[in-house]
Amino acid sequence: MEARSTQKHIRISPRKVSIVLDLIRGKDYAAACGILKTTPKAACEHILKLLNKVAADAEHNYSMNADNLMVSECFVCPGMTLKRMMPRGKGSADRILKRTSHITIALKEKE
Repeated sequence: MEARSTQKHIRISPRKVSIVLDLIRGKDYAAACGILKTTPKAACEHILKLLNKVAADAEHNYSMNADNLMVSECFVCPGMTLKRMMPRGKGSADRILKRTSHITIALKEKE
């Protein structure tokens, strides 16, 4: 049994989010929360909120014990990209790509 949840259209680049997800992959729930609270990355706030949501779903909907939960799977997919223009010299313009992320986290009980 596994509890899974996704948060979409987060305004952080997937490359930056994947660095934080690599830190918590395979850890138990309490250790993952501790890592996210002490890591100084912008993505930690969104990932911690999603991790707490998945843990609450696991307890309430699947009757899992919160002390035995571990991060079984976590990954990030690129979302839509906002295209913006930045003026440059001689009347030209450069494109700015503002990337978004879809974050997925799955928790399961330890064997």
